Amino acid sequence: MPERRLIELAGRTVEYRFARRRRHTVGLMVDASGLSVAAPMRAAFRDVESFLRDKERWILRKLEEWARAPRPAVLRGKSGETLPLFGEPLTLEVREGGRAVRHHADRLVVCVPAPVRAAETLVGWLKTRALEALGPRADHYAARLGVPAPCVGLTSGRGQWGVCTAGGAIRLNWRLVHLGPDLSDYVVAHEVAHLVEMNHSRRFWALLGRLYPEWRSSRERLELAAATLPLLKDPR
Repeated sequence: MPERRLIELAGRTVEYRFARRRRHTVGLMVDASGLSVAAPMRAAFRDVESFLRDKERWILRKLEEWARAPRPAVLRGKSGETLPLFGEPLTLEVREGGRAVRHHADRLVVCVPAPVRAAETLVGWLKTRALEALGPRADHYAARLGVPAPCVGLTSGRGQWGVCTAGGAIRLNWRLVHLGPDLSDYVVAHEVAHLVEMNHSRRFWALLGRLYPEWRSSRERLELAAATLPLLKDPR
């Protein structure tokens, strides 16, 4: 279990979770829960603290970003709610009659037989848009690696953006449809790289770097974006 520790950074007391792992370097992560630190099993604690002070500007900046990040709204598929489509905010307008979703400039018009079924219709439409957008990007990155285009499907779990199976199929979270193309591209490139390297070894990260050179910054931004996405429940 990680232990709780305190450190003074630039005159500010910062609490963090500390754990030792089988690794070669000190690792840092800042998310909605705060700062986490993973250190090699035999690393001297004074060296760990020295490393944290060397990184204090980055740590404090990331903590501030998370503190300012809006909390995710819970959407119920009602008129006036706002959700992002490919990174652009759109306002929902729910109408009775028929069953369709239409994209008009800054609005999504959801037509349903009854307003209570709007979320179901909207999620189905978003999944279709996600597959239309993400499938060709997987084909693009696969072609760059010289491997066959993978079979691409969708998942609904909130804990994982994508997975590559041993059989060469890729499953991507449909909620990527909410993110800007640069962030969803990072996820797609990440999973396509697993078609060649089914691990997170140095070879994998080097391969991903060839496909998507900005993967480090995109991974950080993805974590922050994921924590602020609206919660539109998949009714299925």
